Amino acid sequence: VNRIGGENATLMNPHSLNDAQTNALNEIHSYFKQDKSVLLHGITSSGKTEIYIHLIQETLRRGKQVLYLLPEIALTTQIITRLQNTFGDKAGVYHSRFNDAERVETWNRVMNTQNEDHFQLILGVRSSVFLPFSNLGLIIIDEEHENTFKQFDPAPRYHARDTALMLARMHDARVLLGTATPAVETYYNALSGKFGLVNLTTRHKEIALPEIKVVDVVRARKKKQMHAHFTPELLKAIKNTLEDHKQVILFQNRRGFAPYIACADCGWVPQCQHCDVSLTYHKNSNYLVCHYCGYSLHIPEKCSDCNNAQLETRGFGTEKIEDDLHIFFPEAKIARLDLDSTRARQAYEKLFNAFESGDTDILVGTQMVSKGLDFANVSLVGILNADNMLNYPDFRAYERSFQLMAQVSGRAGRSGSRGQVIIQASRPDNYIIHDVVNNNYRHMYQQQITERQEFQYPPFYRMIRLTLKHKKEPLLNRAAYALERLLKKQLGNRVAGPQPPIIARVQNLYIQQFIIRIEREKSFATARQRILKSIEALHQHAAYRSVIVQPDVDPV
Repeated sequence: VNRIGGENATLMNPHSLNDAQTNALNEIHSYFKQDKSVLLHGITSSGKTEIYIHLIQETLRRGKQVLYLLPEIALTTQIITRLQNTFGDKAGVYHSRFNDAERVETWNRVMNTQNEDHFQLILGVRSSVFLPFSNLGLIIIDEEHENTFKQFDPAPRYHARDTALMLARMHDARVLLGTATPAVETYYNALSGKFGLVNLTTRHKEIALPEIKVVDVVRARKKKQMHAHFTPELLKAIKNTLEDHKQVILFQNRRGFAPYIACADCGWVPQCQHCDVSLTYHKNSNYLVCHYCGYSLHIPEKCSDCNNAQLETRGFGTEKIEDDLHIFFPEAKIARLDLDSTRARQAYEKLFNAFESGDTDILVGTQMVSKGLDFANVSLVGILNADNMLNYPDFRAYERSFQLMAQVSGRAGRSGSRGQVIIQASRPDNYIIHDVVNNNYRHMYQQQITERQEFQYPPFYRMIRLTLKHKKEPLLNRAAYALERLLKKQLGNRVAGPQPPIIARVQNLYIQQFIIRIEREKSFATARQRILKSIEALHQHAAYRSVIVQPDVDPV
């Protein structure tokens, strides 16, 4: 019995390409002839997917297989419909929402190329790189900048983009990386000639990029103009959009109703029993939940420190935004797209179908709403807390903030009239926000690449993160300092740490971390051997054998 649907789709021919797309396709072909992987840097809604479809068609005609990698299961819903409408039962899907039987069937239909029902095109997430391809001709990595291409827990820890490049080399296949906001490392490789670079600078049908307006939240608060978490400008824009029978996407990069609850008197905050992190309040279930281990408890009736019964919510997540919108726009049909609302297997399809058919007016979501979705009737995008991303303690925070804001902005005005984007920020003068407003990727890149070179970050250095874990904190600390001595003996000042991460205990295991930087021109294999030698030496001590050591190359 075939467990995987899609064979009954009505087949359609690909759309013809416009001049800009045709030129881009010709450039891609010329780089492919030079055996180069290609970065297609095309602004949002420039028609990159149509170029992919033409390349897939050409590859399948030659009898070769195609792997189309996507960063998120959510995206497969829209794109698989489009690809199955073009390629019918030649196209298969592979992701973690499939059960084991479905995954085995996909595996067999990729491997058995002699069978009539074998898959020539696989649309899948990062684990698809391990399917048993035998005749691979093309790998397309869509939204190549996305950090969800990185598998960081559990092992094997790998980056699907880099793994796909190696897979293509093994099969003598071609690779196309596509995005509107390339990863800094990828763009550096393109500018230095390692990859071919093809630019697509105009939107499909010459539709203008959305008008982006930045609103100062601090000023609005001082003037007492804020309504819950909305500025007057955003509320007015939502009202006008709904009156025009258009749709709205609101982006808040935090799920739950509120990041935490706190005692109004003494400031006590409920913490997870197994992790060093406060519990997130989820109103729908009336539970406090740990987003690291899943521990949950009912809302306490009173403070456990001072017995005060007045507990307040602090901060806001997607669930709180949804709740507030029902008050401001009681007639509007509102949906939420985050990890909590899409746990059921068909949840993505139901959400997207309702939004696409116009049954939903406002879609509130986390970064899932930024990932390449294409809805024709969206004319307004609101970004509710831009500073939340910019202030994250990570050397990629500014790059990621630009990518997220530019991508979610690109969901507005994809057909017909020009879209509108409103960014609410406490620091509206930040250069990243200016670069998003001006769609100036090059300026963001120049700033970031200068800082990366100065402070020894990728792409100039390879990074390795060593994570040590143990249930006993004193033992872990002793092991960490013992490993520090061993590593510094082998690698000198390339070793930074040990240092506990922001969340220093997860699932009852205490954590210490090292960051090791290796110069690009040095032998990575030699460094790897020295690190493994140090870890082996640590585990030769009987007291430290139970300490878990997890290496992660190129962590994100």
